[in-house]
This record gives sequence, C-alpha cells and structure tokens, in this order.
Amino acid sequence: MSVITEIRIPSDAFELGQILSLEDASAIELETLVPSGDVTVPLFWVYEPVENGFLEAVERYPTVNTVTEVDVFDDRTLIRIDWDASQDHLFQCILEHDGQILGATGSSEGWNFEIRFSDRETLSQCQTCCEDAHISLELTRIYNPTDPEAGPWYGLSEPQREALTLAIRRGYYDIPRGCTTAELADELGISDQAVTERLRRAIGTFGRYALLTPESAAEMD
Repeated sequence: MSVITEIRIPSDAFELGQILSLEDASAIELETLVPSGDVTVPLFWVYEPVENGFLEAVERYPTVNTVTEVDVFDDRTLIRIDWDASQDHLFQCILEHDGQILGATGSSEGWNFEIRFSDRETLSQCQTCCEDAHISLELTRIYNPTDPEAGPWYGLSEPQREALTLAIRRGYYDIPRGCTTAELADELGISDQAVTERLRRAIGTFGRYALLTPESAAEMD
C-alpha cells in the first residue's frame, strides 16, 4: 500500500531551498513540479510583494536558466523557474525512488514537503539515499491514505482548497477574525454566500477524509 510522508528540511540542505532564499522572500508554496529530462520546472507562489532583488538573485544562480513572473497579485506572485535539478540530491533521491511530491512550502524556519511513495520500503530507501548524500531531514508524519478517492488533498476540490487556504491565510478562523467572508469573496471573485457555502463544504469534506475511517464514514451514509 502506498504511504504519504511529511518531511521537514532546512533550506540550505537542498539546492532549490538555497535558490529560493527566504532572506529575500516571504513564505513560498510549490504549485506544481514538471520534470522534463534533466530540467525540472517548478511553479511556486511567493507571498507578499516580490522585491526585484529576489528575482535577480534567483536568476544568477548557476543551475537556473530563466525566471518568469506568471501571475502577479497584490499579495502574491506566481513564479516559474526553468532549473536544472540534476545537482539537487534531495530531488534526485525522490525521483530515483518514484516519489511524488504532493506539496511543499517554505518559510524562514525551513521547508515542509508532502511526498507519496509506493510503499514503506521505497520510502526507507529514499531516506537512506538522502542520508548518504548528507541531507538532514526530519520525518514528521507517515500515514497510509484511508480512501483512494480522497486524493492528495483529502477529497477537497480545487475551488474548495483555494477558498479554505485563503481563509486560513487571511485569519478568517482566528479569534478575533482577521477578515470577513465579503473580503474573501472579493478576492475569489464569487459572492459572499458562495464563499460561506464553499467553506462549509470544504470543512465537511476535509473532516470526512482526514478524521473518519472508511468504516465510520460508511455508517454516516
């Protein structure tokens, strides 16, 4: 059975972490990763306004071919990097053991990755590969997907995930609240009522897939 692991790794322990220096940017979230031969093209969100120096520093890195701003918003920018990953031992270990990167976020404290492997043995082999490359990483969680329909995001649709992520980032669930549903609606381009319904469905879906076993979920149907 496949396993999903969550790992924590210092930024300076792998090449992409060094390229995306958190000294020159705020939080970073990987959007997608597209391998193409020896080149790996990541799309990632940089939160808060991006300073010109950040893009210039990234492009000067020896293994980076090009850096492109794909979408620019007031609080975040989608960046595309054409990058040679052959020297990044972390990514090489993941790829050699058929790992699938489901998500990755970086902050000033380091990076968190969520990776799927075909089984625990393959995960162990990847971990050994990282140790041999002197990569320091911490496995913070290992689990088996409870429902194949849940997907990597606990059954959330892309609109549900987008709305829930935005609400959390904007402090909607904080006490006191950091924003209103009307403000979320403006940013998402939908109505206030649609935001409320989308968040309610997202929380229900997430709870169903993350907290309930298949047996207990079936009892509710």
